[in-house]
Amino acid sequence: MEAIVLAGGLGTRLAARLSGVPKAMAPVAGRPFLEILLNQVARAGCGRVLLSVGHLRGVIQDYFGASFRGMKVDYAVEEAPLGTGGAIRFALRQTRDDVALVLNGDTFLDADYAAMMRIHAGAGAALTMAVARQEDIARYGGVVVEAGRVVNFEEKGRTGPGWINAGAYVLQTDLAWPANLPEKFSFERDFLAPEIDRVVPAAYEVEGFFLDIGVPEDLDRAQTELVGY
Repeated sequence: MEAIVLAGGLGTRLAARLSGVPKAMAPVAGRPFLEILLNQVARAGCGRVLLSVGHLRGVIQDYFGASFRGMKVDYAVEEAPLGTGGAIRFALRQTRDDVALVLNGDTFLDADYAAMMRIHAGAGAALTMAVARQEDIARYGGVVVEAGRVVNFEEKGRTGPGWINAGAYVLQTDLAWPANLPEKFSFERDFLAPEIDRVVPAAYEVEGFFLDIGVPEDLDRAQTELVGY
């Protein structure tokens, strides 16, 4: 099992709190947030992880080096920001397996990623998306799930309960990308949304805890909510 973790974010909204470290390395409960994510993928049986890095990448490379908890650690280095989509496409070129788990480096999902890999294997889909149940989707925007597939996206602003894109995916490494995509693009806005009818991702439904550390108040929540992970 291979995993890609997108760890190149600038963390603009957290600038006053980061003190010279990239967003994925924000201190959470006494350790870098990225360490919590790598603990998850190690528990899922991952043998190799590709860290997609750019901004302040030396901090990440110095901390994790070439291995972590028995996993080989390699780096997909962005010389210029590529956006989430560009970063995923770039990192996939360095994978060795037919499928890869992909995680955002600023979100936590209490999920069984080994189970997600198994669901993907049985779904016959090029892409599986983790969707998390939220009591209010207004901040994130929603996804519409029908018969185990993601069939549409909902704009931010609608209040009430629903499913959201939890920022975790399993992708076939030979995923077909539209020819007109630029080098830098958003995975959700520029690829998933316009290609939803063609790709029709399988949905991995998660009722567990979800947290995006990209805003100060949720980074504060993480200090207590993620103790023990």
